[in-house]
Amino acid sequence: MQINRRLFGLGLLSLGISACSRAVPARVSTQAPTGLPADLQPVPNAAYDAWVAAFRGRAAAQGISQSTLDAAFRGTGYLPGVVTRDRNQTEFSRSLEDYLAIAASDERVQKGRAAFDRHRGTLNALEGRYGVDAKIICAIWGLESFYGERRGEVPVISATSTLAFDGRRGRFFEQQLIAALRIIHNGDIPASRMTGSWAGAMGHTQFIPTSFLQFAVDYTGDGRRDIWSDDPSDALASAAAYLQRNGWQRGVGWGAESPNGSLQPQPGGPRFATTANFRVIKRYNNSDAYAIGVGHLSDRIGGAGPLRTPFPPDANGLTKSDRIALQQRLTARGFDTQGADGVIGVNTETAIRAYQASRGLPVTGTPSQTLLQSLR
Repeated sequence: MQINRRLFGLGLLSLGISACSRAVPARVSTQAPTGLPADLQPVPNAAYDAWVAAFRGRAAAQGISQSTLDAAFRGTGYLPGVVTRDRNQTEFSRSLEDYLAIAASDERVQKGRAAFDRHRGTLNALEGRYGVDAKIICAIWGLESFYGERRGEVPVISATSTLAFDGRRGRFFEQQLIAALRIIHNGDIPASRMTGSWAGAMGHTQFIPTSFLQFAVDYTGDGRRDIWSDDPSDALASAAAYLQRNGWQRGVGWGAESPNGSLQPQPGGPRFATTANFRVIKRYNNSDAYAIGVGHLSDRIGGAGPLRTPFPPDANGLTKSDRIALQQRLTARGFDTQGADGVIGVNTETAIRAYQASRGLPVTGTPSQTLLQSLR
């Protein structure tokens, strides 16, 4: 069964979580953990414990051994922050311009070029084996985990069992939990080292457990499909295998910016002509913005420049350069926006509110030309 990976809230904007580290096998990072937030630490929950006890019987009936169950649930527990994050997910609309400002930021492009150079041999070999453009593989890696820097450190068994117990998507997450147990049983990763996002997406390429069982590859030949290791080879090969098995056409690009293209995700913005491989990328994440992000980032990694067509002003009448100037001016005045990328997010809105309050203005947190001019 094909699982829609968007159900997991994966990729670009959901990463950056950290977690506890335990016993470390070969090829797994020995870097000290940064520590999980308090709400992603296990807390006592009698109802969850009762659910786990009942689940163990169901898992055993599906062939999961008692030794695997014992190892998997040792030290795990109910994570309240996982439920909070799952219930607070909203279908928000971010413009393509904002999305690409993050997906193909200068930092992500620079790190992508450096990562490609470091792993050029592996990436080119994967292109030869699977037919998938090496730069596309690298771009997926960049969007999913920032080239391995943000793999996620939440224990997968705790996360998936918490969400299965919670019940909002109980059947789906029980399937993921069973799949995660099979991965442990197969010896790909010890239970104590199976970590990922708050929703259980794992490793460099953020595979959910069922996708791992279906597509993951032991490229290094050590007997384990290790997408968690500091060595990204298995993860990159797994992403290539995923795309190949979903219909990737060798030698065909993803598409390109084109004034005659039929796809225009943002009114007034660039248009794109896409190929069948664009639709294959969407099997990884069913979003036009994601697939354009992967394609455009892969082009930038290969040396291409930014998109040629400018985006129109936003709903507040501000262009990207206006928004960057606003962020820079706020920060210079002591209202730190935590960067100036032209994307208006929580940090910028907080800085605007603080500035407005300091000036006795209505506190809205909304950017505007008037606000920009007042900061001259």
